[in-house]
Amino acid sequence: MIVLKSVYFQSKKTNVVIKGNRFALISEELSQADVDGAEVVDCDGLAIFPAFYNAHCHAAMTLFRGYADDKPLFEWLNNYIWPIEAKLNDYYVEAGSRLAVLEMIKSGTVFFSDMYYFRETTMKVVEEMGIRATIGVTIADALTPDWQLNDHFKFLENHTGVSDRVQLAVMPHAIYTNTAKTLQKCVSIATSEQYKLHIHLSETAKEVADCIQEHSCTPVEYLDSLGALNEQCIAAHCVHFTENDFRLFANSGASAVVNPCSNLKLQSGIPNVVGLREAGIPVALGTDGASSNNNLDMREEMKVLALIANVNAGDNRLSQQEIQQIATEAGAKAYGLSEAGRIEVGCLADCLLVDMNHVGFCPNNNVVSNWIYGANSEAIRSVICNGKFVMKNRHIDGEEDIVKEANKAIAKMKSEL
Repeated sequence: MIVLKSVYFQSKKTNVVIKGNRFALISEELSQADVDGAEVVDCDGLAIFPAFYNAHCHAAMTLFRGYADDKPLFEWLNNYIWPIEAKLNDYYVEAGSRLAVLEMIKSGTVFFSDMYYFRETTMKVVEEMGIRATIGVTIADALTPDWQLNDHFKFLENHTGVSDRVQLAVMPHAIYTNTAKTLQKCVSIATSEQYKLHIHLSETAKEVADCIQEHSCTPVEYLDSLGALNEQCIAAHCVHFTENDFRLFANSGASAVVNPCSNLKLQSGIPNVVGLREAGIPVALGTDGASSNNNLDMREEMKVLALIANVNAGDNRLSQQEIQQIATEAGAKAYGLSEAGRIEVGCLADCLLVDMNHVGFCPNNNVVSNWIYGANSEAIRSVICNGKFVMKNRHIDGEEDIVKEANKAIAKMKSEL
């Protein structure tokens, strides 16, 4: 049991009691029974915020941070990323994933959705480092032999390696890396095994134009024709939507994950966050990979989200509370964590303790505004996931070794090119 004593929450000091992996009490008063046997943490000067849920990421791509910068998406993929990814193995993915989880914890993220390779390695890292993840079985038949595709589907059918903090999902990479037959197989197994289906969608104007040329419809319309658009579907990017795309997507019950920093950096475009929400589409937030962002800092992503939403909003700008909800609770809900992403009795105890003496919180005229616009992730002092500290006073066990191993891994990988 943990008692967060005198923590700043909803404009006043209060006390938060965590029992097991849930928030058990939020009150200005504490009884002796509330503190007996508990770890009591003096939180004077600290504010509590919901932790971040990164709804679209490629964790091990932290190894490629700054590699092949300033290229458009398809040139970046074809000429740089896919060739170096051909060198991947368990060692490289473990080094990259540990670095990614370290960076995410340091910047306040306790959950990520990962679309990448060597899934069991990433699952092991997540379990050991104490956070949550939905790990994708990534399907890209343009890059994968048939025997390996069959192995992917068997892995999903066996529900291999799932736990209370780690779940699986079906993750076809995109419509342009999979045939209709494979996409329909992904839909079938997602339906029969009750998995989420996560896919890149309408990320670039080229993707849309190519789809119209090949299939005489947009990527959203194409997915809908294959039966892939439904409440289990979570689509990343969603930058280039037509009016009919908005309507189809909203009617399907699918969720969208926007990735503004990556989209801006790769010149893919600006997602219409306000338009998506006005259409009735649930919107969550993700960083994409560190190779195209170039970090996994969800607080920074939240600020950029707020800025681009303001540009598109007109008189319908999103409130600060709505912006924060997109970065936290919305990502949790998209992946089936309905009691998460908010500080509330009965919810999963995932939270951040943030230093209000940080310069970005001074003066404290509006604590939520300061968190979105003024501060940075260095203000985060401690991170709790599932009722346990995964970072305390900015320290994570083994962090120096993780950084050292990641540097060693990318140097070795580049030497093999």
